[in-house]
Amino acid sequence: MILIIDDDKTIRLSLRLLLSRAGYQTAEAAGREEALDAVRKQDFDLILMDMNYSRATNGEEGLHLLRQVRIFRPDTPVILMTAWGSIELAVEGMRLGAFDFITKPFVNRDLLQRIATGITLRKEENIATDKGFDRAGIIGENPELKRILSTVERVAHTDAPVLILGENGTGKELIAEAIHANSRRKQNPFVKVNLGGVSQSLFESEMFGHVKGAFTGAVASRKGSFELADTGTIFLDEIGDLGPSEQVKMLRVLQEHTFQPLGDSRIRKVDIRIVCATNADLDRMVRERTFREDLFYRINLITLKLPPLRERRDDIPILVRHFISNYARKTGMEIPEISSDAMTLLCRLPYPGNIRELKNLVERSILVNTSGIISADDIMVTDIPDPPVATSENITSGTLEEVERKAITDALKRYGGNLSKAALALGVTRQSLYRRIEKLNLRPVVDIEDNTLKGRVTK
Repeated sequence: MILIIDDDKTIRLSLRLLLSRAGYQTAEAAGREEALDAVRKQDFDLILMDMNYSRATNGEEGLHLLRQVRIFRPDTPVILMTAWGSIELAVEGMRLGAFDFITKPFVNRDLLQRIATGITLRKEENIATDKGFDRAGIIGENPELKRILSTVERVAHTDAPVLILGENGTGKELIAEAIHANSRRKQNPFVKVNLGGVSQSLFESEMFGHVKGAFTGAVASRKGSFELADTGTIFLDEIGDLGPSEQVKMLRVLQEHTFQPLGDSRIRKVDIRIVCATNADLDRMVRERTFREDLFYRINLITLKLPPLRERRDDIPILVRHFISNYARKTGMEIPEISSDAMTLLCRLPYPGNIRELKNLVERSILVNTSGIISADDIMVTDIPDPPVATSENITSGTLEEVERKAITDALKRYGGNLSKAALALGVTRQSLYRRIEKLNLRPVVDIEDNTLKGRVTK
């Protein structure tokens, strides 16, 4: 189902007939409220949206609507229709998350091709969901994140131990939850233990439990984390914080799946899946003999290394809209908008605290905002990096395609073919930039692994 948003009845009719002949079902909206009501109620395969409700606003009314549509439906591809060639309007729309844009009057065959491409790409991106894969709340479309989720999908149904590496705030716990949610143990317990918060004196009691009278103050028997996780999954966070004696005790239960509660003479057996995580460099710790090599190889049959947020900036707009929408639902407040200046700033910040820091920034900006539109001034940060170079400035002549081609080529040359840096300078996502390169037939040879263009960008 494709939603057509245009205030011109004649254009809506012509698009309806064109799409119907091509085999698509359609729905229509003539204005902002009607469009928002439609996207709230239904998830469309694609949205065709006119940008020019009023020439006097120079497309601002369309951008305003696009921001709201993306909050409700961040994964739905949106193709913008504009009646005049404006590189500023087109780039702004792509920055806000539009999939593509087309100028009026458009060629029917061209429009149908773009629609087919948008719908096909969305299906490919959602293939894991179509298979019933549970993302466990993980948000993002970054290629590296998708590779990690693909690995999670392949290993989740096994009992192979998994080690998750990454900086604080990168989502290690969510990955562990996704492993459990897609495993054969998903109906059984998922027990999370922050080993960094367990003192040495309480380690055995916390992990293995104790019987009544085992030590002073043990007025009742207590189950430990391993027993609570029996038949399910135990997530051992910050395993790099374990001391030498705790590592020995942990190794035994991981090897034999047996433990002995404090004060109890019986050995107990557990059936558990082990998932560990840390922000420490375990390879270095093994070399320095501060982490046992046998324990290291016991927990890392499968290793997943999560990228920091600064390496997946293309996901920041998606995460921002998700946090705004969630906070609004949680508090019952009206969903605020976010200005392009605010989004640009959020995409530039270094984020040493990663996704957790971004979430805090967004929620704090909502609290201090009084206008209903989050501005850059609402985002209270002290260390703001220099803005990226605007490679498309001073370009005022030529067709829209010529201007866009020059802006992209200049950006790629300026940043040595680095797609992520060029995309940030142009104010679009890396995926959007790559789609524009393909559409304009610039024909780069792309190495996804190191994120650069191998060879010269040619027409």
